[in-house]
Amino acid sequence: MTTDTEGLLALIREGKAMTVSQQIWLTIQLSIPSILAQFSSIAMQYIDASMVGSLGANPAASIGLMSTTTWLFSGLCGAAATGFSVQVAHAIGAGDIKHARNVLRQSIVSVLTFGCMMAVIGTAISSHLPGWLGGDAVIRKDASVYFLIYSLFLPVLQMNFLASGMLRCSGNMRIPSILNVLMCVLDVIFNYFLIFDTRTVAIFGSNVRMPGAGLGVEGAILGTVLAETVTASLMTWYLCRRSPMLNLHTDSGSFIPQRATLKKAAIIGMPMGLEHTVICGAQIMSTVIVAPLGIFSIAANSFAITAESLCYMPGYGIGDAATTLVGQSIGARRTDLARRFAYITVAMGMAIMGLMGVAMYVGSPQIIGIMTPVAEIRDLGVMALRIEAFAEPMFAAAIVAYGVFVGAGSTIVPSIMNFFSIWAVRLSLAAWLAPIMGLKGVWIAMCIELCFRGTIFLIRLFRGRWLKHKALI
Repeated sequence: MTTDTEGLLALIREGKAMTVSQQIWLTIQLSIPSILAQFSSIAMQYIDASMVGSLGANPAASIGLMSTTTWLFSGLCGAAATGFSVQVAHAIGAGDIKHARNVLRQSIVSVLTFGCMMAVIGTAISSHLPGWLGGDAVIRKDASVYFLIYSLFLPVLQMNFLASGMLRCSGNMRIPSILNVLMCVLDVIFNYFLIFDTRTVAIFGSNVRMPGAGLGVEGAILGTVLAETVTASLMTWYLCRRSPMLNLHTDSGSFIPQRATLKKAAIIGMPMGLEHTVICGAQIMSTVIVAPLGIFSIAANSFAITAESLCYMPGYGIGDAATTLVGQSIGARRTDLARRFAYITVAMGMAIMGLMGVAMYVGSPQIIGIMTPVAEIRDLGVMALRIEAFAEPMFAAAIVAYGVFVGAGSTIVPSIMNFFSIWAVRLSLAAWLAPIMGLKGVWIAMCIELCFRGTIFLIRLFRGRWLKHKALI
C-alpha cells in the first residue's frame, strides 16, 4: 500500500481509490511540516516580543500598537498569492503541469507589482498611523519607524508568501517548513545583535563582550525583515529551479499576466483580501478600544495575541494541508474525496487545538512571563489567555474549514461570514464590555465571537454547497 506523500498525492490526480487510513496519513504528512512552519513564524513574533519586552513597557506597546496593521498588510499580500496558488493546485490535480507553470510565471510579476504598491502605501502612512490608532505620544516615534521599515520590505514578504504557497499547493510542505525554521533562527541571531547594546555576557563561566547595535524597536523589525529576505530568496530559488513540478526551466512560457489568469486570481483573492481588510479593520478597532485602557493593557493585549497564536498555529497548518488536498481533489473532479478530506482535516484541527487550549490555560503564567518582566502586564496577559483557551476548538473549526473552502475556490461566502462574525459580534460586545470590565471584557467578547464563528463554519461545511464550485482550469 502506497504511504509516501508523493505517491498518495498521485492517487488523487490519477483517480485511484484511497482508503480512509491513506487519507488520514496523507493529511498528517502534509500537516506536520506546515504546522512546524506556522510555529516557526509565530515563534519569530514571540522572540521579537520577548526581546523588546525586556526593554520595558513603552517599546513593547509601540510594537503592539502596530501589530494589527502589519497583519492587515501581510494578509493582503497573502490573499494576492493565494489567488494564484489555488489555480496551481487545481491544475496539478487535473494533471496539467504545464498550465501550472504558466500560472506561476504570471503570478511572479503580478504579486511583485502588488507588493510594491503596498510598500508605497505603507511608507506614505507610516508617520501618521500611530496617531490615528490612538497611541500615546511617548510610543509614536518607535511605532512609526517600526511600520516604515516593515512597509519597505513588503515585496520581499510578498515573494515569501507566493513561493511557500506554490510549493505547498504542489504538495511540497517540507521545504517551506525547513526554510521557515531557518527564518526563525536567523531572526533570533539578527535581533540579538541589533536590539541590544554592546554588553558583557557569561558563557560557560567566562565573561564575553558581545557587540550590539542598541537599536531597540528598530532593531527588532530590521532583524525580522533581514531574516525574511534570506528566506524569500532561498524559497524562490528552490521553487523556480529545483521544484519537480514547478521548475520553470523545464519548459518556456510568458511572464506577462494574462486576463484569464488574473480574473481567476481575483475571484479567489479579492474576497480574501476584502475579508482580511474588514477583519484587520476590526482588529484595529479593537486596538482603538484597548488603547484608552493604558500602556499596560496595550502591551498585555499584544503579548496575549502573540502567545495565543502559538495555540492556533496547528489549525493554520492543517488548514494549509486542507487547501492542498481539497484543491487537488477538486481539480481531479473527485468531490467525494474532497468532502472526506474536509471532514478529516477539520476534526483533526479541532482535536489538536482543543489540547493546545488546555496547555495554554495551564501554562499561561509561564508563557507570558517569558515575554515581559512587568507584573501588571503579566497579570493582564494571563487573564486574557485563560479566557481565550475555551474558544480554541471552535476557532480551529473556523480556521480549517476556511482552508477547505479556499481549496475549493469558494471564498466569497466565507469572507462574508467572517465579516459578520467579527464586526457584528466581537466588536459590538467589546465596545460594550471594555468600559465596564477593561481588557477582560475585550477578551470575553473575542471568546464568544470565535465560538459563534466556528459554529457557522461547521454548518456551511456539512451543508456541502462549497463543493459546487468548478475547478479553476
